[in-house]
Amino acid sequence: MSFVSVADVSELVDDVPLAVDVTDELAVAIVRHGGKLYAIEDECSHGNVPLSEGDVEDGAIECYLHGSRFDLATGDVLNLPATQPVRVFPVRIDGDSIQVDLATITQDF
Repeated sequence: MSFVSVADVSELVDDVPLAVDVTDELAVAIVRHGGKLYAIEDECSHGNVPLSEGDVEDGAIECYLHGSRFDLATGDVLNLPATQPVRVFPVRIDGDSIQVDLATITQDF
């Protein structure tokens, strides 16, 4: 695994997505929900909208524009209008840093 620091733990608020740029081509929403940490692609697969601007509830993040919800752990679509999942990435806390695994970024579904 190839973890890279993307944010500081002090920036996290439970159930409030934190948008971070992992690479020039990839933004991720970091979410602490139910005591767990998640990293999910920060772009709705339906409307090219940042998921980090949506609400987090019951293990999912909702796109604020059209209401599609995505499972935080798997990226699976939970309701229409989206039909395609979004990527999720291994994430961890190392000291005061939030880290995302770069090795998985090029993976397809």
